[in-house]
Amino acid sequence: MILYLHGFRSSPGAWKPRLLGEEMARRGLAARFLCPRLSPVPDEAVAAVSRLIESCLEPPTLVGSSLGGHYANHLAEKHDLRAVLINPAVIARLDARQFIGEHAPFAGGPTFCFTAEHVRQLTAQVAPPTPERYWLLLETGDETLDYHQAQDFYFGCRQNVFEGGDHSFTRFPRLLPQLFEFAGI
Repeated sequence: MILYLHGFRSSPGAWKPRLLGEEMARRGLAARFLCPRLSPVPDEAVAAVSRLIESCLEPPTLVGSSLGGHYANHLAEKHDLRAVLINPAVIARLDARQFIGEHAPFAGGPTFCFTAEHVRQLTAQVAPPTPERYWLLLETGDETLDYHQAQDFYFGCRQNVFEGGDHSFTRFPRLLPQLFEFAGI
């Protein structure tokens, strides 16, 4: 089972979850892939995904990108799960106040307001990582987040740091076989 958690202004229709879902379907595993639309309210997002995890027949492997990586870290620690983190937002090292304001999802849809209360919720979700749970994937060309923050916060975890790329993590398609191996699929 793979549970994909998308980023801040992203959605289940973004290219990484779509590609992962298509590859799972090609392997006859479509029923073992989940990618919910996450609420822009951090506590609501975590609560909804926690309920989803608790309803799974088997422990899922979490795959989180950007803010989804933060959620995957929090939920992996809370539910004793493994997680792949792709250019994750490291709230413990990031000033999330910079995101306060009105935002539009990349794929369209209603705008949402990110508030100081949301920053407080994210900060309260920070969980120190248990190294053996994680596989960290970073590209040094990430224009949105400083990859050094994740590299430092996840010190001791399995890490692959690739030169170049961008925040979308351009090497994702090439790493799908290793992702499936990490997830035990």
